[in-house]
Amino acid sequence: MDVRELTADDCHLAYLAMRELRPQVGELESFIARVTRQFAQGYRLIGAFDGSDGGQEHAISVAGFRIDEKLAWGRHVYIDDLSTLPEGRGRGGATALLRWIDALAAAEDITEVHLDSGVQPERQAAHALYFREGHRISSYHFQKALPSS
Repeated sequence: MDVRELTADDCHLAYLAMRELRPQVGELESFIARVTRQFAQGYRLIGAFDGSDGGQEHAISVAGFRIDEKLAWGRHVYIDDLSTLPEGRGRGGATALLRWIDALAAAEDITEVHLDSGVQPERQAAHALYFREGHRISSYHFQKALPSS
């Protein structure tokens, strides 16, 4: 499994896998624009490639993350997005991405990696992966939708 970091020039390779988790990203051009804006805010994007796409070269799994610092956690990696194409599931792409992020964190002397995950039944396989890779449930995440103006 080849894991590599994507830039604004090749972030389109993450689109199909990311759209599985985040259908609200819209069309490819909208996705690229959003990712490019997030890059300016410290967002980073990695993809796992296994050559199984018939030469189209798109990632089978992708992860978007950032290195951040908070009073609660200190310096940490926060995984914003982790997604795999349905036909890529079970091939080790997401595991390779999580381990790549762990290695980056260790190299940066960061001792915590965080992520949130929805609790829908279809997320159970993802949760099993997170537990296998040493993650644990450490808190509730609350959100409040505000009316638009």
